[in-house]
Amino acid sequence: MYYSSGNYEAFARPKKPEGVDNKSAYIVGSGLAALTAACYLVRDGQMKGEHIHILEKGKLPGGACDGYKFENLGYVMRGGREMDNHFEVMWDLFRSIPSIETEGVSVLDEYYWLNKEDPNYSLCRATVDRGQDAHTDGKFSISDKGAMEIIKLFFTPNEDLQDKKITDFFDDEVLNSNFWLYWRTMFAFENWHSALEMKLYIQRYIHHIGGLPDFTALRFTKYNQYESMILPMVKYLESHNVQFHYGVQVTNVEFDCSDPAHKLAKRIDVIENNEPGAIDLTENDLVFITNGGCVENSSMGSQDKPAAYNTELKPGGGWDMWRKIAAQDPAFGHPDKFCHDPEQTNWMSATVETLDQKIIPYIKNICKRDPFTGHVVTGGIVTVKDSSWLMSWTINRQPQFRDQPKDHCLVWVYSLFTDKPGDYVKKPMRACTGKDICMEWLYHIGVPEDQIEDLASNSANTVPVMMPYIDAFFMPRAYGDRPKVVPDGSVNFAFLGQFAETPRDTIFTTEYSMRTGMEAVYTLLNVDRGVPEVWGSVYDVRDLLNATVKLRDGKKATDMELGLMEKLAVKKLLGKIENTDIEKLLKEYHVI
Repeated sequence: MYYSSGNYEAFARPKKPEGVDNKSAYIVGSGLAALTAACYLVRDGQMKGEHIHILEKGKLPGGACDGYKFENLGYVMRGGREMDNHFEVMWDLFRSIPSIETEGVSVLDEYYWLNKEDPNYSLCRATVDRGQDAHTDGKFSISDKGAMEIIKLFFTPNEDLQDKKITDFFDDEVLNSNFWLYWRTMFAFENWHSALEMKLYIQRYIHHIGGLPDFTALRFTKYNQYESMILPMVKYLESHNVQFHYGVQVTNVEFDCSDPAHKLAKRIDVIENNEPGAIDLTENDLVFITNGGCVENSSMGSQDKPAAYNTELKPGGGWDMWRKIAAQDPAFGHPDKFCHDPEQTNWMSATVETLDQKIIPYIKNICKRDPFTGHVVTGGIVTVKDSSWLMSWTINRQPQFRDQPKDHCLVWVYSLFTDKPGDYVKKPMRACTGKDICMEWLYHIGVPEDQIEDLASNSANTVPVMMPYIDAFFMPRAYGDRPKVVPDGSVNFAFLGQFAETPRDTIFTTEYSMRTGMEAVYTLLNVDRGVPEVWGSVYDVRDLLNATVKLRDGKKATDMELGLMEKLAVKKLLGKIENTDIEKLLKEYHVI
């Protein structure tokens, strides 16, 4: 496997890998990474679909990319996905996945046309005082000292960031700024999370710093992530006779690691219909393992019932399986670095379905748009700046589900601080029913207090979800805590998803999951085509200059607070670049 860039290889078709007709594949899990691996096995690996087996313990595919209407419960979206124009692997694959709505059109075509015709942007990023615009006004409001803290993190070698927290680098100069308000709520970072992941994010999206305050950097699917992304992939795979095995729980994968240069997956232990079983493997049987799981132990509540806070990791789950695998070889990672403290990794979401038009005027007042036009509504999350839960909410294009009633609106609400008492309901989010959470949200969008309970009871249905390990991948870590996608010496196995290690890309993204799937297939089958490298904006001086100025709200570098010696040094430098292309470039990007 190797990386490539540019369009020379982007549209090339690889030759059929040697010996692929004699190989089979077993894929543990059916999340986005697993489905991506299956799609690349079919498209570029040219493996027969009937030789590919997807083992899923649940009744539905998709993993964390869910979206479903539960009988007698309501619509549920545990999370949402926001995309970037430089998700290189994602677009490489989705150009080949047919739309399930329009004949002769790919998922990429659909997505591209939609976001071109209806570009994303926010008209209100944050509120205070019960629905009033917080007037962040597109500003980062960060001091020179805070900017220098970010720059210092940016240039610190990755190796020096192992097991370090964000607060080891940032103090109140950053943590009390609009920058951190935008960042932590958009990406679900907490102060105690990994400084390494924070740095990787800054570098990965340096080209989007300017679009962070108003979300012009983002793109969204037409419907929820399950219907827009997962279903087309499943239909594509089914059309190629890929075998889906639901209700099959993988409890362990047994390896022979006696020869470090020739590590072999030799058996998959499963439970099917409450009966233990095993799948024996040869070198020609490839195994793709989704280790860990950010939505492990998640639970749903209802309008009248809180979501349970289940933190105990039980046998048979994704974390338990990874622990058993990791015990067999140090190269298979250290799962307990990520799942040891759910108090540091949990947050909650809730899906609010409006049942009539009574709540809609309060939404319109904040987002300045009509939710029922089919176009962008909030343009991303609206953060309640003075919420004790640090609540954010968003309304994507409606309808979010194909079968959604035309006059109903779906709102996604999430909060980072589930242990703090609410500002209206006066109890922690994790103790709240759906109705309670809706009441807290209605309070913060400006509904008169004497109407809140009635609207939450009769004008909305709200389903809460607790996810104890949703931020597990952000925990401080060292290299080796996540296994490489294909560990050194592997003959027939690879790891997939958010807890597998691939260089430069960032976790908690669709692209990361899909990249691990592509890299796994390309490595194990020796596919003769390059994997598109992570977009290199971090190495583009134009993006670096633009980000530097945007981060300081348009202030020139020459306006920074400097000591006398620094000012003299800057003056001397500017004299040396006068009437050069360097001076021209710095002026073009308003650095000087």
